[in-house]
Amino acid sequence: MLPQTIPTLTGRRVTLRPFRESDAPLVQSVADDPLIPLITTVPTTGSLEDALAYIDRQHERLASGAGYSFAIANAETDEMVGQIGLWLAAIKHGRASTGYWVAPQHRRRGYVSDALRTLSDWALSLDEVQRLELYVEPWNEGSWHAAEKCGFQREGLLRSWQLVGGERKDMYMYSRIRSRRQTPAANPPKPMAPNSHTHTGWHYEWVREASCSITAASSSERLHIGQ
Repeated sequence: MLPQTIPTLTGRRVTLRPFRESDAPLVQSVADDPLIPLITTVPTTGSLEDALAYIDRQHERLASGAGYSFAIANAETDEMVGQIGLWLAAIKHGRASTGYWVAPQHRRRGYVSDALRTLSDWALSLDEVQRLELYVEPWNEGSWHAAEKCGFQREGLLRSWQLVGGERKDMYMYSRIRSRRQTPAANPPKPMAPNSHTHTGWHYEWVREASCSITAASSSERLHIGQ
């Protein structure tokens, strides 16, 4: 059975945890990013009220069945640097998808690769997840290189796959599957014991935030970056 609460997952550089109200300033900081609000539901107003509403939506993802929405936090400071999700629209077929975004001021520090690896290892340790997918725009070389480092394989080009900013966009399809020789996946990240920072019922919207591909998101949350 899939977890009924959002776990806290530990990586080398990051911790994946439920969102908190104290994460609002980071959400506000990306309001004017040229890509993140375009492919996610991150508000463009930069207001505290809208940032808190975004955080509330993340709390609702699991309860609605959309999936699990995690804040990506610096492992040492616990400061939020981005978001990553595990989306369950096709879970009855054994498939899940992932997408994420990281704020510009926190990029090129290894957070993306560590967050993706930590999320993927955990997801593929779940009995229900046999295949994990993500979508990357062809121009986003940094994103698909990160995916390949984490064991994802490119399967092909999906032409005119998604509407982004009013235009149909091509996407590379990447996937990582559970090894046939080991079930569940070996050495998945260990969820931390519940504490004051662990909340239940948090997750992402599937439609705009869920399918964010690795470029910043994929195709569900609005596109790929993360909800």
